[in-house]
Amino acid sequence: MNLRSFLTLTSLITSAAFAAELPKIPSKSIATKKEILFSDDFESAAPAKVWHKVVATFAVENGTLKGTQTRVTNIPAADGKPAITAHAAVHGLEIPTRDSVVETKIRFEGATMIDVEFDDRKYTGCHYGHICRAQVRLNGITLIDERDGGMRNDIYAMKKDPAKKAEVAKLLVGRSVTYPAKLETGKWYILVVETIGDEMRVTIDGKPAGFLKSSGIAHATKSKIELGVAGKDGFFDDIKVWNAEAAR
Repeated sequence: MNLRSFLTLTSLITSAAFAAELPKIPSKSIATKKEILFSDDFESAAPAKVWHKVVATFAVENGTLKGTQTRVTNIPAADGKPAITAHAAVHGLEIPTRDSVVETKIRFEGATMIDVEFDDRKYTGCHYGHICRAQVRLNGITLIDERDGGMRNDIYAMKKDPAKKAEVAKLLVGRSVTYPAKLETGKWYILVVETIGDEMRVTIDGKPAGFLKSSGIAHATKSKIELGVAGKDGFFDDIKVWNAEAAR
C-alpha cells in the first residue's frame, strides 16, 4: 500500500469513527405543533413592528429578509470612538416560548453561517442570556447548548485564559454537536428547529439533520428568538413559530 492509499484509508476510518460518535437523530419529529405564535412572509415594504435589530444589518428585499454581516473585524477604541467587536448580523423577535417549532426558509448567497437562536435576557447565569441555537453552514449543522456550555458565566470567563483551554474543553463535552451537510449557494432550504424539554432537533427539507440533548435547552423561558447571518449575504423567508408539546 502506497502512502497516498494509506492516508486515504486513514481518513476514511477517522471519518467513519467520527460519524459513529454522533448522537442518532430521531427519524420522526420530537414535537407536536400547538397554536401558531407568529408568521411573516416579508411581503410588506418593511419588517413587521415586532421585529427589532439586535446587530445590524437586515433589510426586507424582494419579499425576503436579507441579513448581511457588517461588523466583520475587531476594531479597538480610538479617537474617542468605542471599540467594535466582530459579530454576525442578528434580527430578533420577542416571542416567549418553552417548547416550540420554528420553521423558515433559508438561502445562502455568500453567507458563511445562518442560524436560529433562543435567548432569555433576564437570565443572568450566562453571557447575555444566550440559551441555545442551531447553526447552518454549507458543510454542516451545529446545535449548541449555550446556557450550560460556552456562555455559562464561569466557562465564558475561563475561555479568556489560554491556560484553562483543556479545562474548558472538558466542561464543554456534550454541549454541542456538528453533523455533516452538503448545501448549495443560491438554493432555498426549509429549516425546522424543534426544542422540546432538553432536546433540540433540526431538519433540512424534512430530512433529519441534527440532534442534541443537553440540560440548557430545557430553559423554562426562551423569551427571544433571533435570526443570525455571518458573512454576505443570507436570506430568510416564510418564518413560522408554534408552541409545541412532546410528540407521543
